[in-house]
Amino acid sequence: MDSQKEALQRIISTLANKNEELHNFMETLSHSLAGVQVNSTQVVSDLEEEFDTLFAVLVEMKESMTNTIKQEGAKKTQELQHQLTQSGSALKSAEELLKFANNALDMKDEDEFTKAAKQIKDRVTMAPAFRLTMKPKATDNMNHLMVDFTQERQLLQNLKFLPVPRAPEMEVGDCLVSDNTVSVAWKMPVEDSKIDHYILEYRKTDHEGLPRIKDEHCWEVVDNIKTTEYSLSGLKFDSKFMNFRVRACNKAAAGEYSDPVTLETRAFNFGFDSSSAHLNLKVEDGSVEWDPQGGKGLENKVKGKENKGSAHLTNLKNMSSGTPSPKRTSTTRSPAIRGGRDRFTGESYTVLGDTSMDCGQHYWEVKALKDCKSYSVGVSYRNLGKFDQLGKTNTTWCIHINTWLQTSFSAKHNNKAKSLDGAAPDRIGVFCDLDSGQLSFYNAETKQLIHTFKAKFSQPVVPAFMVWCGGLSLSTGMQVPSAVKSFQKTENGLGGSNSSLNSMAQ
Repeated sequence: MDSQKEALQRIISTLANKNEELHNFMETLSHSLAGVQVNSTQVVSDLEEEFDTLFAVLVEMKESMTNTIKQEGAKKTQELQHQLTQSGSALKSAEELLKFANNALDMKDEDEFTKAAKQIKDRVTMAPAFRLTMKPKATDNMNHLMVDFTQERQLLQNLKFLPVPRAPEMEVGDCLVSDNTVSVAWKMPVEDSKIDHYILEYRKTDHEGLPRIKDEHCWEVVDNIKTTEYSLSGLKFDSKFMNFRVRACNKAAAGEYSDPVTLETRAFNFGFDSSSAHLNLKVEDGSVEWDPQGGKGLENKVKGKENKGSAHLTNLKNMSSGTPSPKRTSTTRSPAIRGGRDRFTGESYTVLGDTSMDCGQHYWEVKALKDCKSYSVGVSYRNLGKFDQLGKTNTTWCIHINTWLQTSFSAKHNNKAKSLDGAAPDRIGVFCDLDSGQLSFYNAETKQLIHTFKAKFSQPVVPAFMVWCGGLSLSTGMQVPSAVKSFQKTENGLGGSNSSLNSMAQ
């Protein structure tokens, strides 16, 4: 009966997954159908615009060439008309001179004849007919303005749609996710020497498998990639997966997208749990800061209640006014004020992470803000008491940095402390391996091991922090660095050197 239920449950799960795939596929088809209509209308509009532009160019060229012919005709007409007018005037003058010469032949008086002959000779010398060029300045030939658009017609007849590159193929085996960097690679199905560049698109998603049309994240674009591979570094992995697709572009157009590939980008993401924070801690996105005024309102209320009580408690309040130092706040507190979160000890300015860990490997980094005087970084069980200090109980593990009065750098657990060599790094990496029972701290920049706790965690743990006179910034969504993985494989922590702090947590 139980085995049949299990088999049926597997069938139900398979059917549910298949139904979800079909819904996603149908949404994709519907989106594509709508896209075909929209895109078809758009390309027709683009085509009409291109032809209208081409027609406009032809009309413009026709008008320009027609004007050239008209101007040439007008020029020739003007020149020939001018020559014709000059010739007419010369002809008239020559006819008058001819008539005068004929009349001179009939003269009987010798003196008159001599005078007339001399006038005729002078007039002939100056006659326009003998000074006029008898060659036309222009011809009636207009063949130099003829056209032959045979080649252009052939070009127009050979108009085609743009040559579009084929869709690239993603090389899934060469895609790599490591150290919060994603490297993707692809190839063209056939060699294409006209490819100018590639466009890579990616987006985050929490859905495995093919990308969904309706997703909470938008595609981001990386343009002008000249090679068939690309790496995105410095990513925050705050989603389970990332989708990638690529398209090739030549000088004319962009081709189809490749089939998308989905890569897993799981990492440990968490924030500060403000409900667990001391009143003097100001929690914001990715940071926590110590605020000496944070609990002032509640403190005044407590003072009001105390004034109704014994004079002894009032005197005790007056003696402990102001922000207590870590050493002063370790003194015994009055039972009347133990319930208030504003009465933590100095090292109890704590805040926990909002996400617990019960298995697997996890990594995050913490950076102290400028002039932070005291802080701790580690893990704790959820049941951390309001007055518990990190490292002072058997359910908390941390490293502690103090620069107030006396500098110290130590690893703490179960009220035991071990001084650590060297100076505290600016940025600390925390590696929690619950499967093998190890909590390691690294220099986040150099990945040099600082300290390792060994513990069999019997409960889920949460990141834990303490800060006084300063602040901390938090970086999550990080994979376990490959350098840390390699170290964990080859080394067994610090072994015996940490034996005094190793524990069997209860």
